[in-house]
Amino acid sequence: MYKTIYVPVDNSDHSNSAVDVAVHFAKAFGSKIVGSHVYAAKMHDKRFKQMEAGLPEEYHDEKELDRQRQIHDSLITRGLQIITDSYLDYVDKKCAENNLPIERRSLEGRNWKVLAEDINTNAYDLVIMGALGVGAVKDSVIGSNTERVLRRVRNSDMLIIKQTQPMTGGKIVVAVDGSPYSFGGLMTGLTLGKAFNMPVEAISAFDPYFHYAAFHSISGVLNEEAGKVFRFKEQEKLHEEIIDSGLAKIYQSHLDICREIAQTEQTDVKTTLLDGKAFEKIIQYVRKDIPALLIVGRIGVHSDEDMDIGSNTE
Repeated sequence: MYKTIYVPVDNSDHSNSAVDVAVHFAKAFGSKIVGSHVYAAKMHDKRFKQMEAGLPEEYHDEKELDRQRQIHDSLITRGLQIITDSYLDYVDKKCAENNLPIERRSLEGRNWKVLAEDINTNAYDLVIMGALGVGAVKDSVIGSNTERVLRRVRNSDMLIIKQTQPMTGGKIVVAVDGSPYSFGGLMTGLTLGKAFNMPVEAISAFDPYFHYAAFHSISGVLNEEAGKVFRFKEQEKLHEEIIDSGLAKIYQSHLDICREIAQTEQTDVKTTLLDGKAFEKIIQYVRKDIPALLIVGRIGVHSDEDMDIGSNTE
């Protein structure tokens, strides 16, 4: 399933957990792990030049400035390369302990930009990244580099490590909305479930309450004549009696399809239908009964291919 697993590292707790998960997956699927780190030597060079005006008077001589630039460039570039090698040594060690093939990639440039370019160019089967990096603070939800890479990758599965404890036991939850991406997520979940002996659950959320809020808002702005043209009361009754109940049937049918797909794969899935704002209900559900893995499609049934990430996935 996954011939190549790409792991960007920065020695943070989430990054180290990503390496552990990559090893776990590589052992199951016979994968090669590609460890990478991006360092920004040119950015430091640019910043040093911006700071030159604040140097002591004796450094303002052009020859002396040129000498200091060369020293700084040599120290920074070599130092960042050494740090990068140290980060990749950790991946190397983990792979050696588990007899796994590894490729090391030391890259220079803007972190998120270079990573996205590398991933899209080489089309790695799976990318595993920590949700947070070394710059994380208490209120951080997702790191800027991880988010930017996530928005730009198109042809690789993305696994974002939110928890730093080992991914063992528990279940796999797949959020389904009837889109090809969500059913693709189900197929991935079923494959992983078999590989790691983990149960798979498909959940689907529909929102019957949006129309009530919308009609309440509309009723406050329509005058009597406009209400008659819009046939407000009839529209409201239509949604209450037909559309809202119809939504439940549609999303239940998505879950029925999930069960049929699982049966063709000689396995089974538990299904759960939720009502409410999709992203909110999914978050509440997985917080209450924490799975080992949550799978969502990049975009959903109402999205467009030009969209980077669907609103519920985001």
